[in-house]
Amino acid sequence: MEQREAAICQWFDMWLTKRDTGIRDLFAPDAVYIESWGPEYHGADKIAWWFTEWNRRGTVERWDIRQFFHKGDQTVVEWTFANRMDDGRREVFEGMTLVRWTATGQIARLQEFGCNLGRYDPYAHGPEPRFREQQAAWF
Repeated sequence: MEQREAAICQWFDMWLTKRDTGIRDLFAPDAVYIESWGPEYHGADKIAWWFTEWNRRGTVERWDIRQFFHKGDQTVVEWTFANRMDDGRREVFEGMTLVRWTATGQIARLQEFGCNLGRYDPYAHGPEPRFREQQAAWF
């Protein structure tokens, strides 16, 4: 479990430092990475390319791990994330990542799930829901 947690911490740290310290070692050659809002990357080479390209356009400001859960060949990590894009957009949200590991300890599949921080109770004022007039989050 410690080795898996260290690998996930390494992945998050790569984003915080904008440095590839071993993507092709961390991910299996045929790994699949699914972002919470839809993009999907196939293979460690594609994941490495996406990492490099994304970091030319933005900066991950925070990626704080709250806790890990382990079961069999899978790990779930709960986290809070914040980034700033070069065009001025900022994103802050909570999420979870589901990781499936290979027998040799590499990431075979990683899927992210996001959750808005702007939550509210639509029933706070009575039995009829009052939803905010806003566009749904991208994830």
